[in-house]
Amino acid sequence: MSLELERVSLSLDGRRLFAPLDLSVPPGEVVTVMGPSGSGKSSLLDLLCGTLPPAFAAEGRIRLDGLDLATLPPERRRIGILFQDDLLFPHLSVAENLAFGLPPQVRGRRARRAAVAAALAEAGLAGFEARDPATLSGGQRARVALLRTLLARPRALLLDEPFGKLDVSLRARVRSFVFSHARAEALPTLLVTHDPADAQAAGGPIVRLAPATAERSGPSASVG
Repeated sequence: MSLELERVSLSLDGRRLFAPLDLSVPPGEVVTVMGPSGSGKSSLLDLLCGTLPPAFAAEGRIRLDGLDLATLPPERRRIGILFQDDLLFPHLSVAENLAFGLPPQVRGRRARRAAVAAALAEAGLAGFEARDPATLSGGQRARVALLRTLLARPRALLLDEPFGKLDVSLRARVRSFVFSHARAEALPTLLVTHDPADAQAAGGPIVRLAPATAERSGPSASVG
């Protein structure tokens, strides 16, 4: 299933933020979106999620697996998103945070516990079910946040500066964890970042947004 953007653009107060954008993101590919502050990167992700503030005007069409997303409310789009902040619920345990992401098709306490335990084991966090999120390291919190997103069985993944608060060594490990899972789940993925190292690690095409242009380059192109 692919994510398709056709002549998509955003405007705020009558000013177009970036030129109409045509983009195809196939299953398992990570496309990086870069651009200066105010160019509309995060607002583009809001549009895809269906949470674009009413002050913005949008043009163009967005399809996921051939389905026009404009016809669907946010909760039916099945698009997962990770932010710079992990947004774990502080009043819930790790297991309860993960169970929150499970779809209703996973029924019964035993099945839900098994799904959570399997996800934690696969992420190297076996036995963390009862842990308080406040006791986790930054990397552990990032992994739990991704697991919660993936357990919801999204059809596409959006990454809004998710590595920005991690130190350099941890950033590389978490980045690898996120990208490998996106590819393994065959999720079309959009990454918004200011960091050229993120774009290089993603290994996919790069889209640069600017008020007058929106250009796509190959994975080996320079990022500026």
